Amino acid sequence: MPRIYTKTGDDGTTGLLYGGRVSKADPVPEACGTIDEAVAVLGLARAHTSDPTLSNELLGLQRELFVVGADLATNPEGRARLEPGVSLVSPDMVARLELRIDQLVEDHPLPNAFIVPGANPVSAFLDLARSTIRRAERRVVELRESDAVVNDEAFRYLNRLSDALFVLARVAAGEAEPHSRTDEPLG
Repeated sequence: MPRIYTKTGDDGTTGLLYGGRVSKADPVPEACGTIDEAVAVLGLARAHTSDPTLSNELLGLQRELFVVGADLATNPEGRARLEPGVSLVSPDMVARLELRIDQLVEDHPLPNAFIVPGANPVSAFLDLARSTIRRAERRVVELRESDAVVNDEAFRYLNRLSDALFVLARVAAGEAEPHSRTDEPLG
């Protein structure tokens, strides 16, 4: 029976796609770990939605985040082996997200105020996923600034994904979200 543990990380390193190891404290596993968190939070949103269309869309986004993770976790010497849309973020992936955002905003115009997340579990999980993706973006900027090889399309994808998740959260919330500013006293 195969075991889940390999013990290779017991020295504080983790493997890269197509060979090589880096410290678990390196910016690469930090960025990939943050993306992994976002995948898990999208899973929470998917598990809580009763909308099969949204569920399928979220599953597609989870799968695309695995592409982003593979792209970022690749040994620079193995980048030529990456496949667009499978292990390499492509311009088409970014363009699809942009088109989806435009469609959503056209169908569901955004409020002209900051909103307070939490109208329902699905919208709250989508906002948590969005904020996790924003952290992943910051980790990817750290990667880029450390002179690591970073596919610009991967960064663009994360940037668009955070926007898409913002809009999806607003759609999932419906009209129930309070704005950040109100004239009503608290309490």
